[in-house]
Amino acid sequence: MNNAHNTPSQSGEKPDPAHQSLVRLLWLKIGLLIFFAVVAARLVQIQVFESAKYREIAKKQYEVNVPLLASRGNIYDRNGKILVSSSMAVSYAADPKFAAKDAEKIADRFARVFGESRRSDYRARSRKNNSRFVWLERRANPETAARIKATEFDGIIQMNEPRRIYHYDHVAGQALGFTDIDNNGLSGIELEFEQQLKGKNGFLIMQRDGLGRKRPTVDYPRVEPINGNNIVLTIDLDIQSVAEEELKKGIEANGASSGLVLVLDPATGEILAMASWPSINPNYYQLADPAATKNRVITDVFEPGSVFKVVTVSAALEHKLIDPTQKFYAEKGKYVVKGRPKPITDVHQYGMLTFREAVELSSNIVMAKASDIIGAANMYTTARNYGFGTPTGLELPGEVGGQLKRPNEWSRTTLNTMAYGYEVGVTPLQLAAAYAAVANGGKLMRPYILKQVLDEHNVVSSETNAEVIRRVISQSTADTIRSFMRGVVERGTATAAKSAVVHIAGKTGTSRKIIDGRYSLSSYTASFVGMFPAENPQVVCLAMLDNPRKLGYYGGVASAPIVKNIAEKVMATSSALAQAAPSPVGQEELLTTPDVRAIEVESATRTLEALGFEVEVTGEGIIVTKQAPEAGTRIARSQTVRLATSGVATTVAGGYTIVPQLKGMSLRRALNQLTAARLDVKIEGSGLVASQSISAGTQVKVGTRVGIRCEAKRFPIMTSL
Repeated sequence: MNNAHNTPSQSGEKPDPAHQSLVRLLWLKIGLLIFFAVVAARLVQIQVFESAKYREIAKKQYEVNVPLLASRGNIYDRNGKILVSSSMAVSYAADPKFAAKDAEKIADRFARVFGESRRSDYRARSRKNNSRFVWLERRANPETAARIKATEFDGIIQMNEPRRIYHYDHVAGQALGFTDIDNNGLSGIELEFEQQLKGKNGFLIMQRDGLGRKRPTVDYPRVEPINGNNIVLTIDLDIQSVAEEELKKGIEANGASSGLVLVLDPATGEILAMASWPSINPNYYQLADPAATKNRVITDVFEPGSVFKVVTVSAALEHKLIDPTQKFYAEKGKYVVKGRPKPITDVHQYGMLTFREAVELSSNIVMAKASDIIGAANMYTTARNYGFGTPTGLELPGEVGGQLKRPNEWSRTTLNTMAYGYEVGVTPLQLAAAYAAVANGGKLMRPYILKQVLDEHNVVSSETNAEVIRRVISQSTADTIRSFMRGVVERGTATAAKSAVVHIAGKTGTSRKIIDGRYSLSSYTASFVGMFPAENPQVVCLAMLDNPRKLGYYGGVASAPIVKNIAEKVMATSSALAQAAPSPVGQEELLTTPDVRAIEVESATRTLEALGFEVEVTGEGIIVTKQAPEAGTRIARSQTVRLATSGVATTVAGGYTIVPQLKGMSLRRALNQLTAARLDVKIEGSGLVASQSISAGTQVKVGTRVGIRCEAKRFPIMTSL
């Protein structure tokens, strides 16, 4: 029996349309509610929780932060002459969001003004995605930029930017350095004093309307830029210009590959000029060879050769180990030393030379023999005291300290070789600073190039003062060395530096360069360090040439004339220096009398007369026993030095001589006695003579070698300076 109440599906009836509509409407309402809930939640998230974020995004769409660039500080020379300044140039930037629609027109307009080769670059920059600020052109000349108006196109920004101007182009290029396109210092003074020079940028908020046009707004403050400080250098523009000119002439005349000149004030350590060639023009530094942009005065290390003999001479005289009149046999130009693979050589074949003559004639052989007397400890300590092996602290980037090995690192050849300037590495600045110590009476000064820092109102905010690092040698030793150097110019290896305008004292140097690990036979560094006026040095000048080829590669031929020409021009243009220097034929200078006791009269007389002294001898002996004035007294050149003698001639008939008694004497006195007796010597050790190979009173041939053994003296090695 069938159920009377069947379901529609069971009975085959269709679903009720009204019912289905109600169900769909219900689901639609639920969906809309969910949608509006999500939208509401998102609105709450945006407007409440992330409001700051979207406010910032909105601001970027209608606000532009326009930088107000600080003006970089000026750079002046010591006399207030402006070397570097900043001027305003015109720059263009684009906001691609607004400029993209006119990219073709913008590219066409800028290319016609600044060059067709830039057309595709301008187009690409105007359309750059994901950027609201791109540079189109930087630091254009105002005259050129006047051909474009920023209002011609939507989204183009025109602004004034400071541009660095180096007023004298190449002059002091490496020392001054240069800045990049954003006015950041990249080298030299510009880099070293970046913090003082750059200042602090300000900014201005502009509002942009719907067409992309910018309008200033009063809702935000304008932050003014703070301009950089000005700085005053110790550089003297006139001396710098002379140095650059004479360096270039010297390089051309000698066919050198490069060179440098350094001029400083020995009394204070101030750098007066610093020139390198090839030079660079900081206005167009992008065109310079990168190797030429470095300042070789402080970055290059070289083996100095004979200019380093100032250390050897200082050690010998300061420790009173060698007398200026003491004689050495120069081995006729070739000295074979046991343990050395090659002999030590001189350019000329000298015989007997006094220590003074050896300096004047730059004998490597005599310096090597002198170093055996001086000893490693004294040699090393003197070199360190002069500042070799450590940076000077000059306020320029990139300074190196050179190379000075400790005695426990020396080989068997180092002592002799260092005596004439090899197996040691120095910078030109270190070398000039060492000679400045000789010029000022023995004090090593810290070189410096920053004189003052001025604020934007030119009020002095800081100033550099002269700083004595240490006393290296005594006044008396310095006077004696200067007299040696005067002889170098008057009658030695630097006669090319002899001037009728001003007395110059100095030392030459010629060193072989190392090429591929070996000393070259054709590549040299020629140097001369001069000081003037010689009577009272106010200036020290170093000239150095690489590979001079035309006139000769020696320092006395290639570099000495450069210093002479600089000295004459500086003296002619500087009233202060002219007043400090007596006329070469006028006033007499004061010199320190050398110690000529215990040497033969002939040698003593020759030494004193070479310095300009009058000599009066009493007695019939050949050995000087007393002198007046005493050694170390400062007297005028024309003053008379009286010598008292005693003893009898030591030579006898047939070219024979008598060996003197040497035991117990100091090494210096013993050498003087042997020299007077016309005997050669072989030395072992240092200090007092303990024994001699030939007994006193023995008659031997003139020139016989007498061996002496000395008791060793040890001097403490300075480990920290």
